[in-house]
Formats: sequence, C-alpha cells, structure tokens
Amino acid sequence: MTGIVAGLAAGALWGLVFVAPRMVGNFGMVDIAAARFVVFGVVSALMLFTRPAVRRWPTLRQGAAALALSVLGFTGYYVLLAFGIELAGTAVPSLVIGTIPVWMMLLGRPPGLLLRTLLPGLALTAAGIGLMVATAWPESGGGGPSFGIGLLLALLAMASWTAFGLLNAAWLRRHADVAAADWANWLGIATGLGSLLLWWVAGSGVAVFSAQPNLLLFWIIAIASGVGSSWLATVLWNVASQRLSASLCGQLIVSETLFALLYSFAWDGRWPHASEWAAAVMFVLGILASIKAHR
Repeated sequence: MTGIVAGLAAGALWGLVFVAPRMVGNFGMVDIAAARFVVFGVVSALMLFTRPAVRRWPTLRQGAAALALSVLGFTGYYVLLAFGIELAGTAVPSLVIGTIPVWMMLLGRPPGLLLRTLLPGLALTAAGIGLMVATAWPESGGGGPSFGIGLLLALLAMASWTAFGLLNAAWLRRHADVAAADWANWLGIATGLGSLLLWWVAGSGVAVFSAQPNLLLFWIIAIASGVGSSWLATVLWNVASQRLSASLCGQLIVSETLFALLYSFAWDGRWPHASEWAAAVMFVLGILASIKAHR
C-alpha cells in the first residue's frame, strides 16, 4: 500500500509539468526545463547534507549511473516533452506519455505473463490515443507539420522515460542498501549539473531571459516544479520502485496522465469535449485491462 500511494502521488505531482510551459508565457522551452532542474539540483544538494555522512556521497559508479539516468528521466525527457507540448498542445502528449505503463508492463512483465493477455489493454489504449490525435489534429491548423513534429517528440519522450523507468527500477533492486532519498538526491544533483550545461548551450541567453515579462512568475513555477514535481516526486517514485515490481509500478503512471488532463482542462477553464471524454475512458479501460492481465 505504501508503494501504491507513493506511485500515485508521484504521478499527481508529475502531471503539473504538462501545464507549466503554458503558464509562463513566452519563455523558451529550454529555459523552462533548465530552471526547473537547476532548482531540483539545488534542493537535492541541500538535502544531501541532512543525510548521514557515511551515506551522503555516491561512489564513482553510482554517480555515473545517476548521471546517465538523469538524462533519460529528466533533462532529455522533459526537453522533448516540453517542445512536444509547445507544438501539439497538452492533451495529445499527455495521452502519449500515458502509454508508458503499457510499455513498462510489456518490457518489464514478469515471467509467465503471456503477451496475448495484454492485447485487450493495448487495443483500448491505442484506440484512445488515436481518437485524441484525430480530435486535436484539425485544431492544430489542419494537421500541419508542427503538430506531427510535436507528436513525434512526445513519442521520443515516452521512449526516453520508459527506458528510465525500467533501468531505474532495476538499479534500485540491485542496490537495496541505497535509500530512496539518497538516490533521489544523487539523481537531482546530476540533473542540475546537466541542466546548467543545457541552459548555457541552448538557452535564450542572460540578456534575453532577463528582459522577459513575468520573470517572477517564471521563478515561482520553477521553484514549485523543482521541489514538488522533481525532488519530492522522485523520492516518492523511488519508494514505489523499491516496493513494487517494474510492471505493476509502471501502471501507476496513469495518475500522471489523468492529473495532466485535469490540470489542462482547469487551466483552459472548460469541460472535456465528448471525444476527449471517450478517449480518456478508453485510456483508463485500457490500463485497467492491463492491470487485470498482470494480476
């Protein structure tokens, strides 16, 4: 139960990042991602000194693993997702990312679970994604190339985080002696360092960044997402990963999609359209069918 609650709570916090790019206005996607993860790194570094000195620092091998996984699960993933949201809107990338539980179950399913038992869930999920894409495509300007590129970026983000979820769970199982908070701190510091490099190479520049309006709102959202949607969510996800199998843990990511859609509709100030309701229902039924097959 601890693992289930932690996984659902992590998904609720992650769902906030789907609307953050829309809340900050004209800031670049790299600026948004880098600021959030720099905050993540700073918080992780501060929290590191609350841990016992003997467990505070990773070994060289542990640090290298944290750096590699930070690219898959944080900086690389979120840059792809943020640009995908900018080009394709919020709803379609939310549902694309929402298929991660299915992919994690397919790739991390336990021995003895037959692939044919997963087909109903896969079919329902694919139908929901197809309906959502068909609904959003005309609204994006007649199905122009920007929407297609945004959809492709969302698919790449999905693949990146799926790899992170599987590899992170496997690493935690092999290193049961490492506390969830310690691993979150190491991931956070690695992510923060990578984000500084990303910001320097691909950011909008100090002069352009400082001249943007709503700078205070930008940093408020960056701090909130860096602490809540990054550090706290990572601790919660590590707790879930240590207590649940990779396939079952992956199912809990459905909460990220559902909360992302909820936040998006709340930000837009509207109820979902009939096709969006239908797509969400198909999506949820697909996840439930996958959970049933897993059981």
